[in-house]
Amino acid sequence: MPEDPAVHLSEASVGAAVNALAQRNSHHLESMSEAERADAVVHWRELALAVLTAAGAASLTDAAAGDEPGPGRAVIVLEDVDADGVAIHASFHPELQDLGGGEIAGTPAQIAALELLDALGADAEAESE
Repeated sequence: MPEDPAVHLSEASVGAAVNALAQRNSHHLESMSEAERADAVVHWRELALAVLTAAGAASLTDAAAGDEPGPGRAVIVLEDVDADGVAIHASFHPELQDLGGGEIAGTPAQIAALELLDALGADAEAESE
């Protein structure tokens, strides 16, 4: 039975990844203002979620075992932000292909995820108006 990719997204895992990025960039962090540090932590959290999501999805594919490429995957992570906000993160394996002219190629699961993300974005825009 494959491991659940969500285990990579526990608060402990994400926090450890953010801390590793902060340590790796400590020389930059020390010269930043408090606001810049806060922005950096937000950026590193988004980066950590993207990397951990991709790693979790890849660990479930046949390609991770060295076999033929497995099925396409799209992983969408919804994360609480503040009291009423939601951050949306998405990862695609294999990566989507930009065909130019606003067209994207992907597997059926990936295209379905893109349609879902578009619908979420349209709903969020409608609520803000």
